[in-house]
Amino acid sequence: MTGLRERLVPPYTRPSERLWAVLGVPPRLADRMIRWSAWGGPLLVALVAGVLRFWNLGSPKAVIFDETYYAKDAWALVNQGYEGSWPKDIDKSILKDPSSVPVPTDPGYVVHPPVGKWVIGLGEHFFGFNPFGWRFMVALLGTLSVLMLCRIGRRLFRSTFLGCLAGALLAVDGLHFVMSRTALLDLVLMFFVLAAFGCLLIDRDWARRRLAAALPVDEEGVLRPDREVAENLRLGLRPWRIAAGLMLGLAFATKWNGLYILAAFGIMCVVWDLGARRTAGGGPFWGVFRRDLLPAFFSTVPVAILTYIASWTGWIVTDKGYFRNWAETAGKGGNWTWLPDWLRSLWHYENEVYSFHVNLTSGHTYQSNPWSWIVLGRPVSYFYEDPAAGTDGCPASTAGKCAREVLAIGTPLLWWAGAFALCYVLYRWFFRRDWRAGAIACAVAAGWLPWFLYQERTIFLFYAVVFVPFLCLAVAMMIGAIVGPAGSDERRRTIGAVGAGVLVLLIIWNFIYFWPLYTGTAIPLDAWRNRMWLDTWV
Repeated sequence: MTGLRERLVPPYTRPSERLWAVLGVPPRLADRMIRWSAWGGPLLVALVAGVLRFWNLGSPKAVIFDETYYAKDAWALVNQGYEGSWPKDIDKSILKDPSSVPVPTDPGYVVHPPVGKWVIGLGEHFFGFNPFGWRFMVALLGTLSVLMLCRIGRRLFRSTFLGCLAGALLAVDGLHFVMSRTALLDLVLMFFVLAAFGCLLIDRDWARRRLAAALPVDEEGVLRPDREVAENLRLGLRPWRIAAGLMLGLAFATKWNGLYILAAFGIMCVVWDLGARRTAGGGPFWGVFRRDLLPAFFSTVPVAILTYIASWTGWIVTDKGYFRNWAETAGKGGNWTWLPDWLRSLWHYENEVYSFHVNLTSGHTYQSNPWSWIVLGRPVSYFYEDPAAGTDGCPASTAGKCAREVLAIGTPLLWWAGAFALCYVLYRWFFRRDWRAGAIACAVAAGWLPWFLYQERTIFLFYAVVFVPFLCLAVAMMIGAIVGPAGSDERRRTIGAVGAGVLVLLIIWNFIYFWPLYTGTAIPLDAWRNRMWLDTWV
């Protein structure tokens, strides 16, 4: 029977001693390798992910899809503190000679907060106003997110193997890969959301260790529940929860749908507190209500809001951004004149942007319904060319033309396995009360379900990148179940390991097969058509 200490702070699993014996590894060396693997494994997975993402990062040498907005807005931000109104058809001049293109001083109307563009602009500042420069920071965050997921998965599952597996799955997901090599905002949003989840996970362990340390121990040294301690223990300042508030503020200061994730994660961490105090012997709600509810709110929500406002500093101090002087001109008078003019102008700007977003119903070739995302119903083509034989990487021996495409689509076998994994996660949550499954389900729902409220709006599959890491956690959890629980007989574990290994190898093969569509590599048209598995992908 699992003891109270292990229920509050579960230990990390260790590889079977039989495995090390079979491999001929001495016990002392095995212990050293286990300690090394906690960071060494995630770093190795992240290194592979980084090599893939930074390889030929400047290709295609083009402004692809919405890079036409964010790359230029980012350049204006780092040079003058606010977005400018760029001339039409300026992209070709930028690609030819960016030094000859002046930053426009007239303010531009933008519909997303500035943090994601500041991130993109940081890469441009160091590496220039070119495709490599505006993609650099996104590729870096994509690589770091793989490292974070390895460590998050390790902490969540208490298994270095499953943590590294989740990170490896993210490394070979096509949508995450393409978004890591494109200067759009959604990968930046995903990074901050994943970082917030990791901070809350660390905070959960920290709080439960504090509870375990405060509980009484009986004569036999066994930890015992205590209602008085469970309901009245003050946990004090929780720095990791404040860090989560900062990350969530940066998330919705990148794109507004981060607000839904802030709300979902806030509820999740309160539920975690409830579970911890109840496990320690407390009542169902009283201890959480008295000791945790308000601190949880004030360490996340105000921190996130202040972070969001601070992200507009460039717009505030330069005094030249779009709508910056609205309160002093068209917005004079009213009941709110006691507020600073910049704050009233910002509030007006936010109202205008909200109206734009909810009324964005114009059709688009690549728009999709969120119902279709999990099965990759309608991916988004970021770039397409059909070079003739012997040009732009098309082999001279090709009969006819080639196709060069950057297609924002997840690795199909990973996503289709993910659909089953989500069902497994929901089963574990509802019927086995597995908090890990609940956390994964909460994160996926926070990134996915809000879009069902805006089905009349023009939305795209690549918005789903925000919950891709949690989809990988779900698949890793399912694969762990396929391998079998610790203590299973050798035959069961062998069959499970073979089945899980085949699934992982098929996912890796699938990523390699679609590699040309992720990187814009020229391939013969017949080879391109062979990869159009669904009619809706064309």
